[in-house]
Amino acid sequence: MSMNKPETTDAIFRQKYHALLDKPEMLDYGTYLNCQQLLSAQKPLTELCNGDELQFQIVHQVEELWMKLAIYTLVDVLEFMQQENTLRVVTLMKRVSFIQRMMSQQLDLLETMSPKEYQQIRLQLGNGSGQESPGFRTLLKMPADLWDVFNKQYLVGRNKNIEQVYDSQYSHDESYAVAECLAEFDEQLQKFRSLHIFLIQRSIGLEAKSLKGRAVTLLENGAKHRFFPELWQVRSSMTDSWGSAYGEVREPIHNANNQVGGGCPFHQNTNEAS
Repeated sequence: MSMNKPETTDAIFRQKYHALLDKPEMLDYGTYLNCQQLLSAQKPLTELCNGDELQFQIVHQVEELWMKLAIYTLVDVLEFMQQENTLRVVTLMKRVSFIQRMMSQQLDLLETMSPKEYQQIRLQLGNGSGQESPGFRTLLKMPADLWDVFNKQYLVGRNKNIEQVYDSQYSHDESYAVAECLAEFDEQLQKFRSLHIFLIQRSIGLEAKSLKGRAVTLLENGAKHRFFPELWQVRSSMTDSWGSAYGEVREPIHNANNQVGGGCPFHQNTNEAS
């Protein structure tokens, strides 16, 4: 029996499956999806700086694909809004919301990297950062057009304003439904940006000298930015109005004996019931 130490199991499996990853068999499915080009869009496996760089590249590449789909879908939304085809608008905005949630959820993958490994990957980026994302930079241009078309077709064109849609003439109509779709889109953008701040805190640290100033400020300002401020302001205005009408502090709904009042027979005490 040979006493030579065999190759480690890890090396055997690595060679076997890396070979399959490097030269996958392309049948009709793979050909249709252009998998040959898609799967070669990352660094060659032998050139990765560590075991997490492939994940880093794939997560960010997938983010760009999600944003491409979101932008493509929002173009359809703009056209259907111009036609006041509200059912299609609501359906497609639901799709965009799902895309945005996927974008946020997959950021959790990046938090499985250690700070040490992330720093090694960061050296591969040159001076690049997520602020340069081509998909996100395009996505940020779309809220202005979305609001302009919404305002023209669903507010001005129907002799309404946001206050009437939400409060004084509230009827849960098409204008309200589309407005809430825009609010959801805005909220998901804010969440996506906020999660990036937590990701940087987890992987790099917000107090790092290299991040002092503009980069962190941009992220923090972006997380606070509201693309459709009218949709958020109307909520505050309604609450202030209700507060002035009903009082900011109202009478408690329990009595002195910590029992619920209001005449509900299920909450009467024994003496009252008798």
